[in-house]
Parts: sequence; C-alpha cells; structure tokens
Amino acid sequence: MIQVGLLTEVQKNELVGQWYAPDSYFNPIQDINDNWVISQEEMEQCVNPSFDWVKQLPLIPYEPKPSPPPIE
Repeated sequence: MIQVGLLTEVQKNELVGQWYAPDSYFNPIQDINDNWVISQEEMEQCVNPSFDWVKQLPLIPYEPKPSPPPIE
C-alpha cells in the first residue's frame, strides 16, 4: 500500500508553488477523504531547508479519488 504525508490546509498552502529539490515542486493533492497529502518522494528528497518539516509529516495510506469518466 502506498503511504503519503498528511498535510493540514495551512501546510498545503505553504507548499503550493514551492520547490523541494532543484526543478521539482511540491504537488499537494486531495485523497478520497479530502485529506491534503504529498508523496513520500517529495518528503524524502526535500533539500529546501525552509521545508525540512515535511520529513516529519505523519504517513497515511493513500486512497485516491476515482478518476472522472472519459469525455465522449
């Protein structure tokens, strides 16, 4: 099962548009339960000292939202 880092809405707002590594930006998304989350890759590979706190985020199982039906 894929684990992701759980964010508060305030934390999500802090990360939007910010880099965690050169040419790599945080991409918070919502899961099926409307939790804001980031990937473990973003957490582990963060070299931006302003956001070292992401390495300490609690991990939760990732439950994706269902894909929307295709447009016909």
